[in-house]
Amino acid sequence: MSRIQKERDRLLASTARTVGLIATATAFLCLSIPDTLPLPLYLASLVLLACMGVAQYEVAGLQRPVVWMSVIAVSGVSLILLHLLPAQQMGASAVSAIAVIGAVGVACLSIPAVTSRPRILLLGGSGLATLAASTVTLAATGSRMIEPLLLIIAGWVTLTATGIWLARTVPRTLKRISTMSRAYRVERQASETEARRRQGARLLHDTVLATLTLLAHSGVGVSVGALREQAAEDAALLRQLRLGFTPDPSRSGDYRLKPVEESTLGNTLESVKQRFRRMGLEVNWHGAGQVFLPSDVLDSFLLALGECLENVRRHSGVNEAHVTITDDENTVRAMVTDAGKGFDVSTIGEGRLGYTESIVARLRDVGGNARLFSSPGSGTTVVLEVPK
Repeated sequence: MSRIQKERDRLLASTARTVGLIATATAFLCLSIPDTLPLPLYLASLVLLACMGVAQYEVAGLQRPVVWMSVIAVSGVSLILLHLLPAQQMGASAVSAIAVIGAVGVACLSIPAVTSRPRILLLGGSGLATLAASTVTLAATGSRMIEPLLLIIAGWVTLTATGIWLARTVPRTLKRISTMSRAYRVERQASETEARRRQGARLLHDTVLATLTLLAHSGVGVSVGALREQAAEDAALLRQLRLGFTPDPSRSGDYRLKPVEESTLGNTLESVKQRFRRMGLEVNWHGAGQVFLPSDVLDSFLLALGECLENVRRHSGVNEAHVTITDDENTVRAMVTDAGKGFDVSTIGEGRLGYTESIVARLRDVGGNARLFSSPGSGTTVVLEVPK
């Protein structure tokens, strides 16, 4: 049996249990009204009601459901025929009890009985037996027959229709949910793949491509020792990746940033300053650096800042940059300024990984933002913002 069929049968059985137990409790209240039945018959009715209630409860356990449905039918029909014994006209409470037992108490088995041919045969036999027992009992005791019999017929028809509707609707609904779940998993995998692709692009741009660019320009502006050290760091990183290691942080950049618990922003900025001094770019810091940030935000902030300084070193035509750090209750800002040749901001295309991915996308990943201001001959200013 498939999972969808099991879920369908479980829902049908649970519905039958709820409806049946409510009917059994209602019949108990009707029969418990004083002078409805003699005491011996009342006690016998309680035994049959208990048997029917236990069967109604167990039918939702999916263990031998046909057996428990048979117990429901036998107990309910026996309870109706028990009212023949007083040999006197029944009161309104007894007629109500018969109607409730026949229309709902026994008819509840029709809800889970619509799923297979043997159960449908049990459904037909139980319905006919209930209707016949109710007719005989009401006729023998001289009670009104039309209203109770119509109620019993209506109960069987309604509950059978409910079972058919649930049996057809539930599988369709579960299949749609399963299809939506598969579509969601595919979309999530695609998103994760795209995120890994972008992280890989950042990693490639910030390490190997940067080193290759230096080599292509014969290391202009960078000492041999600094170039050798950067190439050695890239080689060590690539060796770790080939062995299956995950870089820390997983995005890209220096990969040796200290977490926030070990370092303040001022200390980590000093390491960035020394790194670019080795490559010929003098970085002047302004503002307070004793600011604590969550480790993931700190990593992205410093990596984006490093990329800004790398762009100054490579493209501005000057050997000096200014970094101003400010903060308020919610945000930390870094303004990177150079007095270089500048450029037309509109010329930055979406394919430029250095700005679009390594700066803007990286900050947006942690809830930050980047703004760029530049014009030919007037230098460049980049404002980086991250939340605390």
